[in-house]
This record gives sequence, structure tokens and C-alpha cells, in this order.
Amino acid sequence: MATTNTNKSDPFEQVYFYSDGLKLSGQFSPAKGLKKGERRPSVICLHGYSGRKDIYMPSYVRELNQAGYNTLDFFHRGFGDSEGIRLRNNPWEQVADAISALIYMQQRPEVDVSRIGLYGTSFGGSIAVQAVAQDAGFKCVISVGSPANVDRSFKSKRTYGELLDWEDELKKDRIQRVLTGKSKRVTYGELVPSGRAERDAIQTMYKTAEGYPEGYPMESYDLGIVFVPEKNAHKISPRASLFIHAERDTMVPLSEAESFYAHAQEPKQLIVLPKATHVDVYEPRNPATFKVVINHMKRFLAEYL
Repeated sequence: MATTNTNKSDPFEQVYFYSDGLKLSGQFSPAKGLKKGERRPSVICLHGYSGRKDIYMPSYVRELNQAGYNTLDFFHRGFGDSEGIRLRNNPWEQVADAISALIYMQQRPEVDVSRIGLYGTSFGGSIAVQAVAQDAGFKCVISVGSPANVDRSFKSKRTYGELLDWEDELKKDRIQRVLTGKSKRVTYGELVPSGRAERDAIQTMYKTAEGYPEGYPMESYDLGIVFVPEKNAHKISPRASLFIHAERDTMVPLSEAESFYAHAQEPKQLIVLPKATHVDVYEPRNPATFKVVINHMKRFLAEYL
């Protein structure tokens, strides 16, 4: 199911597919120079925890298309105009969405079904690692700035006292969920506090309050802390894994990428971006660092996809 974009300078199809019966919304963008009847390697792109792919994903899509890859980027259930519980980040449901996206891409005539990679940024990279570990239909995986153990990463964002206060709020919310079926909505910054290096980006780049003014359900926190994709990273081999992480990331510590790398088996690569922060990997924030990231991705894809 698709509609064609009429902007010839930015060709893509608005597409829809289903995951667990929910209609998901995405964009299929063809590789540069794609000819009729030709099948190209392709990359499925997963957004992060904020769900603001419209802000930071277009530059990745553009560069991958120009490098000769078809892409599919889509909103997980509950985000953008996809169906589902609004703004709820359930990692296992998002893994199912990624695998549904793979099945969708395997039906497209432009796609070489033996050469489909999965890339995720931030929380999307955590989803990507788990999805590729589960489904051999993916040829390789790229994770950029992603937690390997979500509970450990989440706890790094708060002091001990702040964790005690947050847990008190969670206890109240768990009761409310059981009695009313609804979870309290909080701002993105309340759900996942950012470090000093990234805090202003929530307002100036992600603009979560503007894009999603209703707020994020606290339930997402409980759903996330039981998600530990590093435990399954070894299952990706003999397919390849690339982990890219900023040295001064105060949103997701560098140690998360190091742990992912330690759990993965060969072939695997770990790229550390000197002096960079979590949000520097996005072109709207830091074009120079973004270029470094995308060049590493292109080299990896050229070798393994």
C-alpha cells in the first residue's frame, strides 16, 4: 500500500505495512540511479526513543540513497501517524515492528532480499541488535549511540536520590495502570533525563514538546528496564555488527557500546567518536560529526552488505 511523493528532488513512496495487526507508516526511498527491474541492497532505519525521526533521519536516508542503497524508515507503533498506544516505547513490540519491516521489504521488487541491513540510532540501535539476533533475514546491523542494557543505561541518568524519588512515582503509576488502564504522561526529559551535553537538544533539535505535546507514558520505563539486547548480540555472528558511539555521550554512556562489542562475536567493529556527544551524530546538530558517522556506515555496508 503506497502513495508516491511528487517532489522529484526527494523521491520516496509513503508506504504502510502491518505489525501485530497495527498499521505502521513509513517511507521507502529508492537508491540513486535505480533502474526498472533492478534489485539493490537496502537498509531499514529505526528511530530512537524520542520518535522524532522526521528531525534526524532524513540526512541518513539521503546519504544512504546516494551511496546506492534503498531505504525504509518508519514510525514504530504509537509514533508519528502509526497506529498503537500513543508514544509507548515497548522494546519487544518494536523488535516485532522491525521484523515486520523486513518482511515488507522482502516483497518489494527493488530490493535484493539477500542484502538487507538494519540500522538504528540511540534506542533504535538496541532494537536493531535484538531484531538481527532473532531473524537471519537481516544481513548485518549498525547501532549508533545505543544502550546494551537498558536498565543500566537508564539508571546512569539519575543520582541515587533521584532514583528513589522516581521509583516512588513509578509505584503510584503501576497502581494507576492496574486500576484505570492508563499511565501518567510525562515530558521526555522527565522520562529519560539527559546529561548536560544533550539537554538543550531536547528543546532545540528534538523539540519533543512541540512534536508530541501529550507526553510519554511512564509505563515505557518499566517496559524498557527488562530489555537487555547485549545478551543476544552473539547470535548475530557470522553476520557483521558495527557499533558507533560518542566518547562524551552523557545520554547513553560509552560503556554501553563497549559492552555490546564485548558480547558480540566476529565480524564486529567499534568506532568511538572523540569528544563528541550523543546528539552530535545528527546532521542538524553537528554536520561534521554526522559526516564521520555516515562515512563509517558506508564503509561497513560496502564490505558486509
